[in-house]
Amino acid sequence: MRSSRLVATLGGPGLPRGVGFFMAKIAFFIDGFNLYHALDYCHAIPEHHRYRKYKWLNLRKLASLFVGRLDTLGEVFYFTALATWMPDKVARHKLFIRAQESEGVSIVYGEFKRKDKRCFVCRKQYSTFEEKQTDVNIAIHLLQLAIQDRYDRAVIISGDTDLIPAVKAVRQTFPGKQIGVIIPIGGSSEDLKKQADFHFKLKEHHLASSRFPNSIILSDATTLECPVNWR
Repeated sequence: MRSSRLVATLGGPGLPRGVGFFMAKIAFFIDGFNLYHALDYCHAIPEHHRYRKYKWLNLRKLASLFVGRLDTLGEVFYFTALATWMPDKVARHKLFIRAQESEGVSIVYGEFKRKDKRCFVCRKQYSTFEEKQTDVNIAIHLLQLAIQDRYDRAVIISGDTDLIPAVKAVRQTFPGKQIGVIIPIGGSSEDLKKQADFHFKLKEHHLASSRFPNSIILSDATTLECPVNWR
């Protein structure tokens, strides 16, 4: 299934188990924070500053790059949460979300929870926030859409190994469907890849091909501008 020859022939992920050539509907499930932090981590490395501009991604266009010529791009889901205690970041995030919605991407919200931690150095306790519910939301949507037969093939863009139980469950319950993963740039996630029917590595040329222009004009004539620190 992971044959590069097969992928090259189809221009996409390959064939579902046990079937021949047919037009498959492919749904995408994008772990927003896993993707964002992969780009943010790369930005933190001096020689990787060029990745900053790829935060302004057209997620539906990105998904389309992994759809074969015989297949159909179905629903695209973006799983995320708003960091409400940081107004500037929320403003950028909402702008990004509006850009995705203009392309038909469905937004699924989780939330942040306050969590107390202890410093390993000074031993003092402090409060921080952790994003919750994304892996559960992805698992629920993978299962619900499989039950409703809304995809033949599902593709998860994430390197989060917490998604392994969901991948296993859907593959075991719906053996006629195929689950693949795309690992964000800078990641590896070997355990997650082992559970998938196919996997790809997100590369810079995928990001470059799917970046929004700095100015986007919506159907209602509204203009969205890429945040300055994402250029």
